[in-house]
Amino acid sequence: MFVMALLAVAVLGAFIPVTGEAFGVLRVVSRVSIGLLFFLYGVRLSTAETVAGLTNWKLHVAILATTFVAFPLVGAALRGVIEPTVGAGLAAGIVLLCLVPTTVQSNVVFTRMAGGDTAAAVVAASLSNLIGVFLTPALVALTLSANAEVSTRSVVRIIVQFLLPFVLGQIVRPVLGAWVTRNDGWLRHVDRSCILLVVFLAFSAGTTAGVWSRVSIASILVIAALCLALLAVACGWLVGLARLLGFSRPVGIALLFCGSNKSLATGLPMAAVLFPPHDVALIVLPLMIYHQLQIITGGIIATRLAEPD
Repeated sequence: MFVMALLAVAVLGAFIPVTGEAFGVLRVVSRVSIGLLFFLYGVRLSTAETVAGLTNWKLHVAILATTFVAFPLVGAALRGVIEPTVGAGLAAGIVLLCLVPTTVQSNVVFTRMAGGDTAAAVVAASLSNLIGVFLTPALVALTLSANAEVSTRSVVRIIVQFLLPFVLGQIVRPVLGAWVTRNDGWLRHVDRSCILLVVFLAFSAGTTAGVWSRVSIASILVIAALCLALLAVACGWLVGLARLLGFSRPVGIALLFCGSNKSLATGLPMAAVLFPPHDVALIVLPLMIYHQLQIITGGIIATRLAEPD
């Protein structure tokens, strides 16, 4: 359902973009909602569970190395190869896709479905996102300085929009934690509404700036094929890495999902902060495509792994 909603708001922004004062108002709303998103994430995350889960250090090192070392190296290598074919915007988008942290919710769901170590997945995904708040902008500055606006102002905005709300959520967790847990069902709609608003504004700004006239269907198909290839290679790499490190089957399953998935919930808001509004739509498109593919393939893989041998 969420996948269809993403496609719907993207199409709406592409064909009926919001402009002028309405765009300015919605942009302010989106920034506030991003802060709320990370505040709720801070409230949900149990600090005690995270500290306890850090004992499986080999798993976390494997996931972080895959997410923030292997993926970025692949993305940087691919950029020069594909840019003449798909253009600078989409090529930069492939790099951004490789820089963002792993997702949380789908990792936990797929790991649980497949019979993996759910607690390890929760801690690993949460740690990846927390580190990503600092590391992803640094990697963007290192690899995409020509496209991004990584300045003192953008760093301050990242701290204000992401880190401070998260820390505040951790502080008030003893008071609000139980309430958020009880109401997590409808609060998830708040998370998703924030993402949908960011997508709509990105595609609206892209349409207003005329970016779609610079993109062909063939380029999008190339990006989709490349995203699928990236996902397949990542899964193969992680299966091999789990065997090399001697992980048990449940821990190996957590590694597979946490290492191969990428976070739309973190990547889109960061892109909205780090890149010019008229470029965001093109740059986040590979991440959106990869996200849809990881949901589809993740469901298939989790179902297969859950079947008795």
